[in-house]
Amino acid sequence: MALALTGCSAVTPSKAGSGGDLVLRVQGMPPATDKPALALFKKQVADFEKANPGIEIKGSTTVFDPLTFSAKLSGGNVEDVIKVPLTEPPRLIQQGQVRPITGQLQEWDHFAEFNPQILKPLSDPAGEVYGVPQNPYAQGLVYNRDLFEKAGLDPDRPPTTWPEVRTAAKAISDRTGKAGFVHESKDNQGGWQLTMLSYAFGGDLQREENGKYVAQFTGEPTKKALNLLKDMRWKDDSLGKNLLNNQNDVIRQFAAGQVGMFMGSPGTYRLATTQFGMEDTGAFGVAPMPQSGGDATLTGGDIYLVPESTDKKHTEAAVKWLTFAYAQPQYSTDAAARQAEALAADPKSAVGVPTLPVFDAERQAAIDAAIKPYVNVELEHFRPYTEGLSSLELKPEPPYQAQTLYTALDPVVQAVLTERDADVDALLAEAEKDVNSKLAADQK
Repeated sequence: MALALTGCSAVTPSKAGSGGDLVLRVQGMPPATDKPALALFKKQVADFEKANPGIEIKGSTTVFDPLTFSAKLSGGNVEDVIKVPLTEPPRLIQQGQVRPITGQLQEWDHFAEFNPQILKPLSDPAGEVYGVPQNPYAQGLVYNRDLFEKAGLDPDRPPTTWPEVRTAAKAISDRTGKAGFVHESKDNQGGWQLTMLSYAFGGDLQREENGKYVAQFTGEPTKKALNLLKDMRWKDDSLGKNLLNNQNDVIRQFAAGQVGMFMGSPGTYRLATTQFGMEDTGAFGVAPMPQSGGDATLTGGDIYLVPESTDKKHTEAAVKWLTFAYAQPQYSTDAAARQAEALAADPKSAVGVPTLPVFDAERQAAIDAAIKPYVNVELEHFRPYTEGLSSLELKPEPPYQAQTLYTALDPVVQAVLTERDADVDALLAEAEKDVNSKLAADQK
């Protein structure tokens, strides 16, 4: 899930740069606060421009904002390469708002070696591919190893079921005074996290019916998931005092040692350390998503697409940039090693944090070996996650208008966390009715 930050308010049209170069405007430039990643981005730009004379890259720190994105895209007020969460491609493809790039991608030598599971949500029914992924992930349970020890829990044996999470959260809360578990609840992230929790209980929040998508919030797995949160809040008092949180809020609190557990991916390590100054990095632990009958976890990531408004020349340049900046480093052992070495030069960087493989397992093993000399994170603390993930089904986010679902579910989560007598069944039924009216209108 992209962080809900505010990007640039306007984008100037593509044009020729100095000396007649084609200027390619690309999202994905890291913020100034992430110095290692920004330095790497700038080096990539310099290397790309050297290898592709006549193309000038203009980076943008604009990030996805669900409240403004659609209007900007419809108005052509976006860059030539846009970065969106995995919730968005199916809708954008269906509505013809992004360009197919299969032909250009096939010119890259290793296109056929992409992991088909990674490309599936980026493709249309005919097999046309529309995007390139960056750092795909699967959600798990992030936990503070130090708080586990202080609560009498074994940090090398994190919870594997949600009843175990509940028990551990209460122990942490009772024995340390910290929030045992925190669930995000605003900026669409409450609905997003309820989705992953529902998956773990065996549920789905959307289904296809007669060729159209409809919400299904009232299934028993989703009710059980919400009632678990309700019990942890009102019976156990293990969710802390800050109940209205987005991802930034939770990771900031976690980095400060105030949170025992939350649902997140290994990639939150970078946010905790580089953006929020987590000093005790040895306290960071991550496990597979605990289960209660679903044997599944939510998968996602950042996706780079080319808007329909981008002309042919800029599209061709865009695909060259995407394969160079995002596909090649995830395939090439040499490129991966160079990137890892460059990142490791900064003591605040994070090298070796696990991600889902974009290519096959053999290629991922080669990448892991190539970057091993530069790894500066404690891989043992990620081992529960990497060893346990293979037993879970990887489920993408709801395929149609996921952000609409999340917007409706945020108030449901908030009510459960802030109102002792919240009626879970009624809240879910009302949200389902509201979303289905919107989905029906959008699919006429």
